[in-house]
Amino acid sequence: MAGFDGGRITSDGGVLLLGAVERQLGIADRLAPLISDPRNPLYVTHSVSDILRARMLAIACGYEDGDDLDMLRTDPGFKVACGRLPESGDDLCSQPTVSRWENAPSLREVVRMSYAMIDLYCHSYDRPPASVILDIALPHLKCSPVSVCCLT
Repeated sequence: MAGFDGGRITSDGGVLLLGAVERQLGIADRLAPLISDPRNPLYVTHSVSDILRARMLAIACGYEDGDDLDMLRTDPGFKVACGRLPESGDDLCSQPTVSRWENAPSLREVVRMSYAMIDLYCHSYDRPPASVILDIALPHLKCSPVSVCCLT
């Protein structure tokens, strides 16, 4: 008997490339130690790094809502991108796990993570740039299109 359901496939093939880039840059592994983890290590299934990685990759693939992780946690492409085997590897974290962590970092931890991301950006150059210009346009605010934020 033939099956035409496609089997276990992913519609997000780009997540494999994003996962490789994330691993090369080590973004989740850089940010995870900056967030305090009050959980008992004996009962931890998903590390903070794993949770961050799954959430970042989901957002990068257009899944802006944490609820999407319930569907993506078994997706073979996402599992491979997060360093798991597609069939036999453990599933990724679920929506409740992600939701507990999305607002967990304190303001101080968020600031530390921001600095870590700026450091990552600056280290991508042979010599760090003298200044960085961020062109930030918030569509719900009425402001001049020339508004810029400059970090020097």
